[in-house]
Amino acid sequence: MELKLSKPICFFDLETTGIDIGKDRIVEISIFKVFPNGNKESKTWLVNPTIPIPAQTTAVHGITDEKVANEPTFKELASQVHNMIKDCDLGGFNSDRFDIPLLAEELLRAGVDFDMKNSVSVDVQTIFHKKEERTLSAALKFYCGQDLENAHSAEADTMATYEILKAQLERYPDLENDMKLLSEFSTRKKIADFAGMISFDKEGNEIFSFGKHKGVKVDTILEKEPGYFSWIQNADFPLYTKKVLIAIKLRKLNTK
Repeated sequence: MELKLSKPICFFDLETTGIDIGKDRIVEISIFKVFPNGNKESKTWLVNPTIPIPAQTTAVHGITDEKVANEPTFKELASQVHNMIKDCDLGGFNSDRFDIPLLAEELLRAGVDFDMKNSVSVDVQTIFHKKEERTLSAALKFYCGQDLENAHSAEADTMATYEILKAQLERYPDLENDMKLLSEFSTRKKIADFAGMISFDKEGNEIFSFGKHKGVKVDTILEKEPGYFSWIQNADFPLYTKKVLIAIKLRKLNTK
């Protein structure tokens, strides 16, 4: 089963200094790009995160401060990474909740204006959990009959994710081999920002998903409590969340 693509899709995986989307950094990124004509290309980079890698994190992926000391920083790699993924759909394992939000933060931090307005994302983990409720290693064993060698290596995890999605399409006849439909199926809930701090109500209005204004329309708070917007912009919130709020504020100003 090969993927039916209208545009390239990039499967990718990150190894990081931790799991805090706003604060942690990438130490390894692997991208596997599949083109509509069947051509493929892949690239893996080790990255100097510019902050210490905690010992407990190194215990998971095996990447130490010494291993990446002489590697380029993400800011130095950002244009290469962006050139490889721009105008592509994205695929990953738990990518909607972790890899895409953290990658967006790194790109914005490096001055790259990243968004996915014209792309979709396919989260293979969500498809897996909706169908079987397992982990990545178990998914590869279940769908492909293979053991995951070098687990928590970005390249191994990326290739495993690609193979699992193809096997899922073979196994489940009700899954359409279409990236937009797979994106819809693998999305847990519709959100406006990658971190899930701004979501949508039933009418399609942006609402806050956290804090004292949880469930309240964003433009209502921007009008009644402008200081809340300023607080978020100056506090330690994800850069993409701030970008979305600025866009909502500008849209509201332009409609007055």
